[in-house]
Amino acid sequence: QVQLVESGGGLVQAGGSLRLSCAASGRTFSNYAMGWFRQNPGKEREFVAAISRLSRTTDYADSVKGRFTVSRDNAKNAGYLQMNSLKPEDTGVYYCAAGRTVSTIRGADYWGQGTQVTVSS
Repeated sequence: QVQLVESGGGLVQAGGSLRLSCAASGRTFSNYAMGWFRQNPGKEREFVAAISRLSRTTDYADSVKGRFTVSRDNAKNAGYLQMNSLKPEDTGVYYCAAGRTVSTIRGADYWGQGTQVTVSS
């Protein structure tokens, strides 16, 4: 079992930045790929970004490429999502997840509770 807790969400104006953190406990976090997803009320959950176990591979949704950066620090059992040049359409509840690989992160078994990100215009 892996427990994941997101933090760092908040209210920011368009063009601003936020850094989300995902703190992991339980099973060894370094054995898992880590991903980020977001969801708005009434909409489907969407993939945002993911990073492999040793940070050798990353993947991003087209909508966030060039603006968001996913990273991790296995020594701290933590993952991060740096979000720059934020847009109102980035608004949503952001979740981190732990799974076997980047390519299968959408089927991850472990999820955090979510943190709200609101981008105003």
